[in-house]
Formats: sequence, structure tokens, C-alpha cells
Amino acid sequence: MDLDRSFVIREDDLRILNPFDDDKLAALGRAIRLRPDDTLLDLCSGKGELLCTWSRTHGVRGTGVDLSTVFTAAARRRAVELAVADRVRFVHDDAAGYVHPEKVDVAACVGATWIGGGVVGTIDILARALRPGGMLLVGEPYWRREPPDQETVAACHATARDDFDDLPGLIRRVQAHGWDVVEMVLADQDSWDRYAAAHWLTLRRWLDAHPDDDLAEGFRQELTEDPVRHVRYRREYLGWGVFALLRR
Repeated sequence: MDLDRSFVIREDDLRILNPFDDDKLAALGRAIRLRPDDTLLDLCSGKGELLCTWSRTHGVRGTGVDLSTVFTAAARRRAVELAVADRVRFVHDDAAGYVHPEKVDVAACVGATWIGGGVVGTIDILARALRPGGMLLVGEPYWRREPPDQETVAACHATARDDFDDLPGLIRRVQAHGWDVVEMVLADQDSWDRYAAAHWLTLRRWLDAHPDDDLAEGFRQELTEDPVRHVRYRREYLGWGVFALLRR
């Protein structure tokens, strides 16, 4: 049980594995008014940057769960680096089926709602671990602008326009499922660029070092096509944000 090798290679030089930068991640921690010793569960925790930096800054405790052995190992190293290893732990497991032994103050899935087949299913997974009155954090794409054609839709990692809502539609969907949206921090075009372009440099350096690898041909094509795809489609049409939810 592990994450596909290609994903691990793309994210090799990144600490935050979504279109947030350090400032936006810090802003989210402040926005939701974390308190010392709040408990968090972070599903699909990646390299643990959310949990580790919030533990250092706000004094929270928690558990991160991720399918990748590489990311989980990196998260444990980050916890040691930030001197919070006594307050956070990281588990290699399938987040979709993970059962946390205790109820938590905050349950998060920031950018991996595929674990629940979409936003609504992921909310239901997170809610299982939440104490009464606790908060959910859900990271999700949305349409910044209405995609004009299927080419734009496909370039934004969707199969159909209805795979994503626009921002009002996303909030209405959450509300209709019985949750209030009480905070949000949104990626912007610059943070999208920082996330996307970091992959290009990583891929180029990897290709230079591994020209005969089985993945090289596909990565070469990706490096040729993805910069154009990003600037023409994703940074213009696709938004992304993290939404804080409280049960109605």
C-alpha cells in the first residue's frame, strides 16, 4: 500500500503539497483560532507541514495519516526538525478507511476529497472523528471562471464541468449537507504558480539525472505540455481553497 511513484517524484522538493504557500497556511491557522492543546486529525497529511507548523506556532497536538511511505517519513523528520515530535505523530495508512481512536477538535482533509468521492463524502468521513462542536477543514478546487469548453475542463484535471462547483455553488453544497462555512482561505494565482512551477524544476532535474528511467518519456512530455496548460487554463479558470465548517 503506497502512493504511485510518479506523484512522489513530482512533490519531491515541496513541503506543502497543494497550492498554498507558507503565508497562507499560517493565515489559515490564525483564521480558525487554534488554541493550545487543540487536537487535530489530518487525513492525507502529506509531508506533515500543516500539523507540524501549527503545533510549533499554536501548541496543537495531533495525528496525520497518509498513503505514502515517503511522505510519512518526511513528515516525521519535519516533526523532529521543528521540535514537535512529542506532540504530533504520523501514520502510514489509507486515510479513506482510517479510524481514529479518539474524537478531535479539528478534522482536516486539505486537497484530497477523492477519499470520500467528493466534498460531501469526505465531510462524512471527517465527521466520524469530530467531537461535538468541533471543526472540519476541507480543501477543494472550484471554478474561478466558467470553463468555455471541454478542452479547458480537461486541462483543469476534470472529466466534466460538474466535477467542480463555482465558489457560491461549493458553499451552497456544503450548507445543504448541514454545515456552516465559518472561514475560508483561498489560493491565488501566485500561490498556484509557486505550486505548479516547482514541479517543472523538479521534473527537469529528475530527467537530467534519470534519462533512461521508465518514467522519463512521460515526464518529458509532461514538462513540455504542463507549463502551457497551467498558464492558459488552470491559473485562469481553477481556484482552490480551504473551508472551515461547523455542523449546523
